[in-house]
Amino acid sequence: MASSKYPKQPEKSQATLGNTAARAGNTKARTMPLSTPNLANTKSPAVPTKFSENTEHLQEINSIRKAPVGAQIKRVINLLFKRRDALTPDQINKECYVDVNGNKAVFDSLRNNPKVHYDGERFVYKSKHQLQTKTDLLQLIRKRPEGIAVVDLKDSYTAVIDDLQALKASGEIWLLSNFDSLEDIAYPNDPKASITVDDDLKQLFRGIELPRDMLDIERDLQKNGMKPATNTAKRRAAAEIHGMPPKPKAKKKKHEISKRTKLTNAHLPELFQTLRGSGQ
Repeated sequence: MASSKYPKQPEKSQATLGNTAARAGNTKARTMPLSTPNLANTKSPAVPTKFSENTEHLQEINSIRKAPVGAQIKRVINLLFKRRDALTPDQINKECYVDVNGNKAVFDSLRNNPKVHYDGERFVYKSKHQLQTKTDLLQLIRKRPEGIAVVDLKDSYTAVIDDLQALKASGEIWLLSNFDSLEDIAYPNDPKASITVDDDLKQLFRGIELPRDMLDIERDLQKNGMKPATNTAKRRAAAEIHGMPPKPKAKKKKHEISKRTKLTNAHLPELFQTLRGSGQ
């Protein structure tokens, strides 16, 4: 009896395990989603641009276009000077926010400005001297033996100041200051004019005593048919207009005899008596 009872237990256990597995499979089938979305294909919605992010930029453009005509013209000329390219009104508007086509006063003033050239379509910066290279600069200076102001050359091209210093260092030009305007003047230096001067002539030249007043020097130059590089009368008149007092002339000091003065002249005994009387 006992032997026939126990063999049936493994069969019941296997049946029970099979039913449990089937129920678990049905449960997973019910809980699994029908389809899994592909996260890689999903796109996040675009973030709209806030108006507050462009407020400062729009305010800048508005302030530029509401500025006086002169201020807008200066802004455009600075752009043309920096770029050195011919720009259309639309290009100017994009780069410095000055609406040339939309403001007739700005357009007319820019077209008639002496620093600007307008060909009917584009605006370009116009310098006083049409120079582009150091060779052009040297040729112009050599044509001006009387000198040319550096201030008239500064806007020729970007590296003009560096080229002036290079020409000075190589000895091809001179850069001298004007006493009136304190501006440098460029003079040509002709190497063919280099001569040897005798020492006697140098001493004679250096021994000439010049007048102390610049007005007298200028008069002497004019008498000898030379044009002075300075204009002292004009400079002093301008200084008086601006309230600058003229420099006082140097007074010669009077040499008076004091107790500390050493007297060695034996033929002036009265001076010794004066000192002896004051010392007692």
